[in-house]
Amino acid sequence: MIMPSDHPARSAYGINAPDVEQSYLSWGDLMHHHEGAFLEKTWLIYVDERGNRLSWSYSVFIDVARRTATLLQNHGVKRGDRVSIAGHNHPDTVIAYFACWLMGACAVPLNMTEDDGRLAYIIQHCGATVVFCRSEYRSRVQIACGSNDITVIDVDTDAADPSFYRSVRACEPYPWPDPTLDMRWDDCLIVYTSGTTGNPKGVVLMQQNLFADGTDIASWHGITSEQRMMCVLPIHHVNGTIVTHVAPFIAGASVVLHRKFSPHRFFSSIINEDVNVVSVVPTLLALLLEARADGSAIGQSKFRHIICGAGPLTCELADRFESTYSIRIVHGYGLSETTCYSCFLPTNIPYHEHRSWMQDHGFPSIGVALPCNEMDIHNAEGKPVPPGDRGEIVIRGSNVMRGYDANDAANADAFAHGWFRSGDEGFCLPDKSGQLFYFITGRLKELIIRGGVNLAPLEIDEVINRAPGVKAGICVGFENNMYGEEVGALVIASDPSPDASSIIAFCRANLPFHKSPKVVIFTDALPVTSTGKYQRNKVKHLFGEWRDSQFRK
Repeated sequence: MIMPSDHPARSAYGINAPDVEQSYLSWGDLMHHHEGAFLEKTWLIYVDERGNRLSWSYSVFIDVARRTATLLQNHGVKRGDRVSIAGHNHPDTVIAYFACWLMGACAVPLNMTEDDGRLAYIIQHCGATVVFCRSEYRSRVQIACGSNDITVIDVDTDAADPSFYRSVRACEPYPWPDPTLDMRWDDCLIVYTSGTTGNPKGVVLMQQNLFADGTDIASWHGITSEQRMMCVLPIHHVNGTIVTHVAPFIAGASVVLHRKFSPHRFFSSIINEDVNVVSVVPTLLALLLEARADGSAIGQSKFRHIICGAGPLTCELADRFESTYSIRIVHGYGLSETTCYSCFLPTNIPYHEHRSWMQDHGFPSIGVALPCNEMDIHNAEGKPVPPGDRGEIVIRGSNVMRGYDANDAANADAFAHGWFRSGDEGFCLPDKSGQLFYFITGRLKELIIRGGVNLAPLEIDEVINRAPGVKAGICVGFENNMYGEEVGALVIASDPSPDASSIIAFCRANLPFHKSPKVVIFTDALPVTSTGKYQRNKVKHLFGEWRDSQFRK
C-alpha cells in the first residue's frame, strides 16, 4: 500500500501532507504545551444523565491522562499498539484517547450499542492488545475477546471508591516525548464504519489527520481559548471526538460533555454553561422541535450557531428549526475517512445568503471546502463534471485517512483515481465570486434505480416530510419485477389515524410519478445508526409483498 506521505489523495492544491506546516510534532507535544499554558483553566465539564456536573481543569485532566498512559504501559502497551475502548460519553473515555495518543498508541472506540458479533469482529480484527473497559461492559467484552490473549482493564470511576483511579494515582506521569520526535504519522484512531452489509471497515487516522482537520474546524467556527463548545453526540464516532474534543483542545477552549442528549436540557445547558457552539445531527434538530424545547432565552446568551452534519438534513427540517429558534445552522459534510468534516457553510455570510444556500436549490448546501482539503464532483471515470451536474463527491487533502485497515481491495476502490471517493452523490454551484458551494443528494449505493433511471432518496424525503400526517419519513427503494426497483415510503405518523392514500396523493402532486412513493408503511421508528444516518437497506424487506405489483398513474 502507498505510504501516507506519498499518497496523492493526501495532497491538496499541490501541497503534500508532510509539507503542510503544523505547530506540533505530536499530540504529547500539544498536551505538554497546554499543561503549562492553561493550568487551572477549565477544559472539560461533564454532565451526567441526572444533570450532575463535574469539572476538570487542563492541568488535572492532563495529569490523569499521563498517569493512565503509564498504566497502559504497565500492561504492555507500547507505541504502535492498538487499544480498544469500551465506553460511552464520559471523561474516562476522553482520558483513554489522550493517554493512547500521548504514548503513540492507537485508540479503537467501540460502539457499545452494537451487537456482540460486531464487537468481537472489531476487537479481533484491529489486533487490540488491551481493552480499556467500563465495568458494566466487562462481560460482553470478555466474550468478544474470545480465546485471544487480550488484557481487559476495568474502569469504574462512578463507584464510591473507584479502584481504577487508585491504580492510576499510583502510577507516575508518563514522560513527555522528545520535542524533536515526529509522531504525526503514528496511527492514533481507528473508527469502524457502520456499513449496511458485510463486515465493517476500519478507518485508520493518524495524529497528523487530527491536527489538520481539528485546526481547520476550530478556525472555521471561531473557536479560541475563550470559547466553549458542547458535545451531545456519541464520542465513539468522529463527530463527537473530532469536532467537540480534538478541535477545542487544539484551540485551548473548553467543552461541556453530556452523557446523553436530552431535548429538555439542551438549551438550558447552553445558557447555563455559556456555550458558544454545539455540534448535532439532523435527528436531534427534529427531536428538539418535537419536544417543543424552550429556546426563548438563547438570543440573550453567548451562543452563536449550531454545527449540523453526519446525516441527511432536508430543507424542510432546516427551515422549521431556523424559523422556530432563530438559530443559524452551519451545515457541513465529511466522513470518518476524511477525519471528520471536509466542508461547511461559511459562518460570516449575510443571513439572506445563508438562507438561500439552505433553501433555494432542492437540498441544503453543505458549504465550501475546508482549507486542508480540496473537493470536486467526478463521474464514474474519475473526471470532473460541470457545476450543476451530479456525480460523486471526491476529496483529497491532509485530513484524508491513511487507509482502511488490512483491506487492500477497499483501498484500491476508495483511491482509484487519486482522490478519496466518498460514495456520495452530489453537485456544486458557484457563488458570484466563483467560490464553489457543494450539495449532497444521497449515497450512490442507496440510489433507487427505477427502470434504469437513478433517483436520489433525499429529494423524495423532502416531499414525504411535507406530506399531511407525516411526523417523519424516508423513501426506500424496494425490489420490483417490473422496474427493477420501486419507491416506497416508511413513515412515522403524526395523526392517530394515518391515511396512506393522502400521503401518496400529496407526493404525486409534488413529484413526477416515477419518483413518487407507491406504497406507504407506517412505523414507530426509522432505522438509523447511532449518529443519525438512515439505514434504508435494512428495511427493504418490509416492502416484499409488492415485488410483483405494477403501479399505474
